[in-house]
Amino acid sequence: MKKLLGGLVVLLFAAFFTMPAFASVSINDVSEDYWANKEIVDVVSNDIMLLDSQKNFNPEKKVSRICFVKALLKLLSNDNLNVSIQNSFTDVSASDENYDDILRSQQLGLVYGYPDKTFKASKLMSRAETQSVISHITKDKVSDTSALSSFVDYKSIPCWAKPVYAKTLEYGIYVNYPNEKELRPNDILTRAEAAVLLSRLKAKLDLVKGEYKGEAVEHLKVKKNAPNNEVYVMKKANVIKEGNVLSIAFTENFKSEERAAGEAVYFVNEEPIYTEEGTLIIPANSKFNGTILGIEKQKKFNKNARVHIQINEIVTPDGHKASINAKPFYKNYELKEGPWMTAGKLLLYTAGGAAIGTGAGVGFAFIPNPANIGAGVAIGTPVGAGVGLITGLVTPGLKYHAKSGEEIYVILLEDASVAKQAL
Repeated sequence: MKKLLGGLVVLLFAAFFTMPAFASVSINDVSEDYWANKEIVDVVSNDIMLLDSQKNFNPEKKVSRICFVKALLKLLSNDNLNVSIQNSFTDVSASDENYDDILRSQQLGLVYGYPDKTFKASKLMSRAETQSVISHITKDKVSDTSALSSFVDYKSIPCWAKPVYAKTLEYGIYVNYPNEKELRPNDILTRAEAAVLLSRLKAKLDLVKGEYKGEAVEHLKVKKNAPNNEVYVMKKANVIKEGNVLSIAFTENFKSEERAAGEAVYFVNEEPIYTEEGTLIIPANSKFNGTILGIEKQKKFNKNARVHIQINEIVTPDGHKASINAKPFYKNYELKEGPWMTAGKLLLYTAGGAAIGTGAGVGFAFIPNPANIGAGVAIGTPVGAGVGLITGLVTPGLKYHAKSGEEIYVILLEDASVAKQAL
């Protein structure tokens, strides 16, 4: 009996396993205890900095001007910006691999060229130069340079970089590893240090001046194993990308035996949906209109009822509408009772069978010989439990019931654009 019940538990977990977890980014040359591991994983996961063909990040490699420009353009969602200026650099030609990115940087005013009309794409960047770029694109702020005296090497900071460092220190966008009391402004920036700066800047995009930001890519965090979490935050609309998962709740009690294909079904998000970066995407109490595509009734051999629905539209509280194509984020896009409800049903059948078996065993043992009651119980209980379990396994499964306010997850099968004026 123990083996049978153990096997049943394994089968239940296997049968109702829903969606696979998505593997995290794999970087061969950055260990989990590396000082900048978190930031490196962040920028690689978000395609801001790339791995080489061997899946190495090369954290100690020095950073050139063009490498920093390319990463910064991606971070600011301007890596596809249409170039509308003429090339004025004498060391840059249209045949150069990075021609467009250099002109994008010049057009935006990210990293300027030199007075001799050169860009010097391969020139390595110092830490102070990098801080200057970050200070330049973030919101203006007058900061007290006296705070720099807390660093043992503050005298090595160039005069032009002192207000730069004072500002970026106050914004928390700087790097001071391995000695937290050193800024090392004249050292050449490494890729690991660049990852730290870019990750911190990414977390504080609200500090970046509007003219430097394109279609910002922000992120939802509704479900950990969602295939996608990106939201394109644009001037007129927010685009929730295909593969995002949302949490919505039934607006009324739902019983599969009382519903039919073609009927409408309604949901609501009781809480506002924000990106991790703080942008409101869908306001609270927006209505999600859906349609029942089909209902499979419960069947023998413990097969639960299955409900197929599709969400077609979002209606925000102010009446604006947005088309959406979403289905339940479960195996085969089905709504059905979960493994614990099924296990509870089997447990009830097993317990009921055990009770009947115990009673029968007591009766059969007591009549010929009252002294054999213990033996009757020992035989009747497991036999009854086994019969009850088998009965539970072969009878029809459960109907699908959900209470008003009960939440489900839905996955977007296409991009959904929600106009900002609707928010």
